[in-house]
Amino acid sequence: MSERLRARFAQAKGEGRAAFVAYVMAGYPEPSLTAPMLLELEAGGADVIELGVPFTDPLADGATIQRANEVAVAAGVTFADCLGMVREARARGLTVPLVLMGYDNPLLAYGEERAAADAAAAGADGFIVVDLPADEAGTFRRACAEHGVSFVPLIAPTTAAERMGEVAAAADSFIYCVSVTGTTGGAAVPPEVGDLVATIRRHTELPIAVGFGVSTEEQVAMVGRVAEGVVVGSAIIAAIEGGSVEGCVDRVRSYVERVTGRSGNGV
Repeated sequence: MSERLRARFAQAKGEGRAAFVAYVMAGYPEPSLTAPMLLELEAGGADVIELGVPFTDPLADGATIQRANEVAVAAGVTFADCLGMVREARARGLTVPLVLMGYDNPLLAYGEERAAADAAAAGADGFIVVDLPADEAGTFRRACAEHGVSFVPLIAPTTAAERMGEVAAAADSFIYCVSVTGTTGGAAVPPEVGDLVATIRRHTELPIAVGFGVSTEEQVAMVGRVAEGVVVGSAIIAAIEGGSVEGCVDRVRSYVERVTGRSGNGV
């Protein structure tokens, strides 16, 4: 499953483009729509999907994703429910890699070893845990490695240069580069993000995906020129919010097609 992530980034590189990584919150706007949403993200051109795991205290997220999180929490969506959504999407034909993104507390409550094993069995490919630093994640990283799912570390502008090598060494598929300090959906990705990516690249040959502050076609294109992956989350949640619940899946697909200029069929 880590292999599926590596293969997808390699495929995008072979096609001369950055991989498009799309984030949605599990259970938002309704739990029944998550699996269809994942399928339409793939159809619209997403190379990798991040599925947000609801949590009561999402400190790294801005207002847009916090609203989605609150709806999912109110609907009672659990980590086990997220795995069920992954299983449903895989059973319905989802083929792109999928990474579960969230916070450490739900994993601790579920059990780290069990979380890694059950995620692999459900068809997930890895985890991004925003409040679990790589150097404190030994137990969970071992569980992920044992079950063939990827632990994706984060590097931010505030990460000391001397720590980047240690953080990068924890990766086995790609590294998530946080483009700006602050929360998701805040400040736009800065032009100097290329300098941060270049600094990280001194410590790894793995793909680097840039997230936080990326929403427009221009920003997607700009990040795609300096990194191997482009992560968009808040703008996709905004597309969900942009009309009726009944039309949200179609709006998300249209947004992804527009900002990537492609679809899952290569159109």
